[in-house]
Amino acid sequence: MDSQEKIKQLIELREKAKMGGGEKRIASQHSKGKLTARERIDILLDEGSFEEFDMFVTHRTDDFDLKDKKYLSDGVVTGHGTIDGRVVYVFAQDFTVFGGSLSETFASKICKVMDQAMKVGAPVIGINDSGGARIQEGVRSLAGYSEIFERNILASGVIPQISAIFGPCAGGAVYSPALTDFIIMSEHSSYMFVTGPKVTKTVTGEDISTEDLGGARIHSTRSGVAQFVVEDEEEGLLLIRKLLSYLPQNNLEDPPLTDCDDPIDRLEDVLNILIPENPNHAYNVRDVIYKIVDNEEFLEVHSNFAKNIVVGFAKMGGMSVGIVANQPNFLAGVLDINASRKAARFVRFCDSFNVPLLTLVDVPGFLPGSSQEYGGIIVHGAKLMFAYGEATVPKITVTLRKSYGGAHCVMSSKQLLSDINYAWPSAEIAVMGPRGAIEVLEGKKIAEIEDEEEKANYIAAKEKEYREKFANPYEAARYGYLDDVIEPRNTRFRVIRALRTIATKKDPGPMKKHSNIPL
Repeated sequence: MDSQEKIKQLIELREKAKMGGGEKRIASQHSKGKLTARERIDILLDEGSFEEFDMFVTHRTDDFDLKDKKYLSDGVVTGHGTIDGRVVYVFAQDFTVFGGSLSETFASKICKVMDQAMKVGAPVIGINDSGGARIQEGVRSLAGYSEIFERNILASGVIPQISAIFGPCAGGAVYSPALTDFIIMSEHSSYMFVTGPKVTKTVTGEDISTEDLGGARIHSTRSGVAQFVVEDEEEGLLLIRKLLSYLPQNNLEDPPLTDCDDPIDRLEDVLNILIPENPNHAYNVRDVIYKIVDNEEFLEVHSNFAKNIVVGFAKMGGMSVGIVANQPNFLAGVLDINASRKAARFVRFCDSFNVPLLTLVDVPGFLPGSSQEYGGIIVHGAKLMFAYGEATVPKITVTLRKSYGGAHCVMSSKQLLSDINYAWPSAEIAVMGPRGAIEVLEGKKIAEIEDEEEKANYIAAKEKEYREKFANPYEAARYGYLDDVIEPRNTRFRVIRALRTIATKKDPGPMKKHSNIPL
């Protein structure tokens, strides 16, 4: 075979590999509203930047009639490319080849790109669309999963890991995405569960649909497994590009600094009148966030889960910042189990990747009740406290209104080593709210008053006295627990200047192997 014939053979093999499982299976994929593995990569990466690895890999199994059923690439497309000019590594499972099932060689391809990503210090993006382990390979496919899991664990906190679920993801396959930093699910074509509906019915008798067991809606609202839900795959791939714009390449780098055409000293007079006069009235904390970040752009994370707390990424003065904010218009902004888990995970991610934290506080306390106590609110609340106390990135806290009891301590208080703590004049920082405090402090006296009108007047007077003492930020400022009380409309400028001032902080903490966060 001469050189031209060899080149022709190479071209033909490449074209064959790009066809995956063949035209019929590609058509079937498209008929379900799903893209192929390579189509997904083309949308995700900068045009012409993809460098594919292991295109000619095939499986090594002869059992169960697989000897004559071999496809180039073996069901997963791997390689590297760029997003906005920055290197990323990617693998995309190909459902057109054996239903995207994982084989020994399939796993080794994924492990190769993850190993290289760790060496280079670049994010890994996994696009999942797989029926699970390739049963014909038995324990070898299970070993392949375990090899991937170990790399997910080693890469955690070293390089960003993002998972897109664009089809089935079941059984052991779910644990790789679960070990990554962010999961994106497509609303109509993806699902995740450890055990499917048929086995569930056989074992427990529960009759449940695939969607209700592990669809995108369930995992974005009830379980909290998925941080993002998108209408279609293209939206999900573009979301990954947007998400990475806030993140560094690895844990040794800072997030990218971008040009900012939004004046840092922009005043927002509406913030001066945003907080309702009645402390029991709600408002939307997103109205605060949008007014203080660059160009009113905020990428919310976990927007449909634990709505009593808001977390997400923004730019302030061109700097990436992770925002955590209590949400008064949902459950009054209380901390509960899910809100604590959600925020703790986000805080730890930001700390891992050098993203400064801005915390906006309006929290009346922890949600009471037996369901919370039985569910372990003590431990789950401790997760958030631990996350804040452990974080060494720049931490700025702004108390907007209520900050009561243990929830005050948890929400990046000065004693959890928050670097700069501001408060608005509307801030109320105390052990508990006025009504509860008076019931404790004056309960015996109130019980002795028989006349109902006199009792009501006494309670009102004592509540007013309590409010005058604690429903303001100056008591905390007097002890240095607040660094300043600021005018709300000036919040953007004060936060950005603080971020610039403490950007170079160093806080290594004590030497240890690792912490033992309350799980």
